[in-house]
Amino acid sequence: MADWEIRQATAADVEPVAELRAVVMRPDLARLGRYDDRRVRQRLRDAFEPAHTWVIEVAGVFAGCVALRPADDAHWLEHFYLDPALHGRGVGTSVLAALLERCDTDGIRVRLNVLNGSAARRLYGRHGFAVESEDPVDVFMVREPAGAAGG
Repeated sequence: MADWEIRQATAADVEPVAELRAVVMRPDLARLGRYDDRRVRQRLRDAFEPAHTWVIEVAGVFAGCVALRPADDAHWLEHFYLDPALHGRGVGTSVLAALLERCDTDGIRVRLNVLNGSAARRLYGRHGFAVESEDPVDVFMVREPAGAAGG
């Protein structure tokens, strides 16, 4: 596994993250007939909150990002994108495990949605996320904190 670290995002990170989102999501969005070159970037720009976002760096170089946004009954895991060159090397698994460990310590439920048919769904399943609902485009998943009833 590659050495990685995370740092708090800043407003200056929005464009590299938007570009990475377009690259990572293109295959699944295209498969679903929903890829739009401008919209895929703009949706990230519109939702980007540096206060709840971390940049993932591998060997000191931008490699991805992840957000954990507080909501009423859970934190939402969002914008989890990793450079495709790093897929399968354990970085995403390790980053996700570290974030979930924090949530477990604080007793926080985590929610997310993933595109239907995305390989990321398997990663989330391995980390204890269960399907709450799905439609032709999105799969909504939830994970109770480790040690919680039913979790």
